[in-house]
Amino acid sequence: MAPKAATAAAPTVPIEDLFTSLNRHIQRSEFHLAVRVSDQVEKLSRKSPVDLTFFKAYCLYRQNKLDEALVSLKGHNGDSAAMLLESQILFRLGKMNACVDVYQNLQRSKIDSLEINFVAALVTAGRATEVQGTIESLRLKPTSSFELAYNVACSLIERNEHTDAEQLLLSARRIGQETLMEENLLDDDIEIELAPIAVQLGYVHQVLGNNPEALEAYSTLIKKNLADETSLAVAKNNLITLKGPKDLSDGLRKLDKLIVRAEGPTFSLASGLDLKLLLKQREAIYVNRLLLLLHSNKLDQARELASALPTIFPESIMPVLLQAAVLVRENKANKAEEILGNFANKCPDKSNAILLAKAQVAASAGHPQIAAESLLKIQDIQYMPATIATIVALKERAGDIDGADAVFDSAIQWWSNDMTEDNKLAVITREASLFKLWHGNKTAAARLFEELIKSHKSIDALVGLIQTTAHTDVAKAESYEKQLKPLAGLKGIDVDSLEKTSGAKHIENGPIAGTPEAYEQKNKEKTKKKRKRKPKYPNGFDPANQGPPDPERWLPKRERSSYRPKRKDKRATQVRGSQGAVAKEAANTASLKSSQTTNSKGTSQHTSTEQTKPSSKSRKKSRK
Repeated sequence: MAPKAATAAAPTVPIEDLFTSLNRHIQRSEFHLAVRVSDQVEKLSRKSPVDLTFFKAYCLYRQNKLDEALVSLKGHNGDSAAMLLESQILFRLGKMNACVDVYQNLQRSKIDSLEINFVAALVTAGRATEVQGTIESLRLKPTSSFELAYNVACSLIERNEHTDAEQLLLSARRIGQETLMEENLLDDDIEIELAPIAVQLGYVHQVLGNNPEALEAYSTLIKKNLADETSLAVAKNNLITLKGPKDLSDGLRKLDKLIVRAEGPTFSLASGLDLKLLLKQREAIYVNRLLLLLHSNKLDQARELASALPTIFPESIMPVLLQAAVLVRENKANKAEEILGNFANKCPDKSNAILLAKAQVAASAGHPQIAAESLLKIQDIQYMPATIATIVALKERAGDIDGADAVFDSAIQWWSNDMTEDNKLAVITREASLFKLWHGNKTAAARLFEELIKSHKSIDALVGLIQTTAHTDVAKAESYEKQLKPLAGLKGIDVDSLEKTSGAKHIENGPIAGTPEAYEQKNKEKTKKKRKRKPKYPNGFDPANQGPPDPERWLPKRERSSYRPKRKDKRATQVRGSQGAVAKEAANTASLKSSQTTNSKGTSQHTSTEQTKPSSKSRKKSRK
């Protein structure tokens, strides 16, 4: 038996060619091909000490396969290049605190412009208050570069210091123009580089209430179309929020260009914006589109988008809020309350805003008891005076007086154990006392007023106690009344004679009689003289030579006293001929007039019948 022929081995591709192909694919942004070539290089590198996992991780990062990229970076501890890539991956994943930790470890490395990304990570992580200390520890000024000035301005915006942020953004724009002109960039390229600063300036104007400046900033940027895709998307979104529901069709057209339908019942952002925008920026675009759909009564599209949002933003509470908004618009308040309640039970750490929304939906739908119970579940604001007042009002509307009373008792107990300086016990106790008094529980009201007097020595509480006990024990009320201090200046006033007078006449918004203001106003009225106006004469009229003009010159001639109507010529009505002919002609004329009048009245009566039915009396008068 003849032996089998040996299979020829595949020719080995030189590693130089693989690196050439890898570089070509990266330059062309063909990252899926770059990953394949990296795998081939990795197989060859196993026979050599060269480690190419970093390059593979970078290609995965550019493909937005972030979790796989992190796995490929394992084992590169201490490598500054790998740490920089790791920080970018963590930033893209939204893990900002971990990203900040990496930048803090990189401070020992001498990497150019590291502080720019460091400050950006702090701002995005919600740690804007640490930016100033970080800048000082690095011995840098915010205006050392236009990128750093921009990021520091963003930290000021997060801290609501918008005026200072505006000034720093203006400085960033000026520094950027000078720096980029020194690098011999074209004017269009300079505008593209500085577009984020222009958008942020527009946002600051919008927050400060300078809407015309904000509108001009956004519109100019969009019209020139000389900005990166990220800045253009943010400018369009902010312009839509600035206009509100005034121009719905234009806003929907702009957002329809940013949001495209992906495979299946989901959506994505166009032009790779999913990889370039921050999470909250992407969410804002989707939220605004859904709100515009609701304002446009396009409920089918709004419902479709709302159902896709939980998949796109699984960690956010905004999708469930928007789903509830769509249901409310469809008059399905009960269903909206149900989904909000289910989410609150499922995610108690994110339930505050959800419970507030449920309370609002329930209150608007006429379910005050459900609204009150929702507010009672929000522990952060449960015992705040405004929350207590709202819950009590809702329970009163629901007819649950005992429940409202229990809410006051619970709040008093909670504030009694509170040791902070901003204690609201006095406010809550007074309102509880008035509530109990209003609903007939005078004994409990008097007890609360007495506790309030002992703890705070309040004059208002003493007055309330007097008013309360006056309903049950007049003698006791008079004893409390003696504790009130007499008012100064009332000793010489006879109260009995004062009660018999009609009292002073009240003048709305006028000064009090006897005050300096009243005296000053009276003098002004006396000294005020009427200004004599110069009479207006007709054109060409000389009053010195022609005497005073006719005072009736402005009236029509028929209304003047000198008007005399022209006399009619009676001879024109005389008709010559036989008497029979005159009588016949007169009868025909009278008949014609009578016919015209009847037709006219008939038309008018028919018209009035369509609107309101005339009374029988009016018909009788018309026959007379």
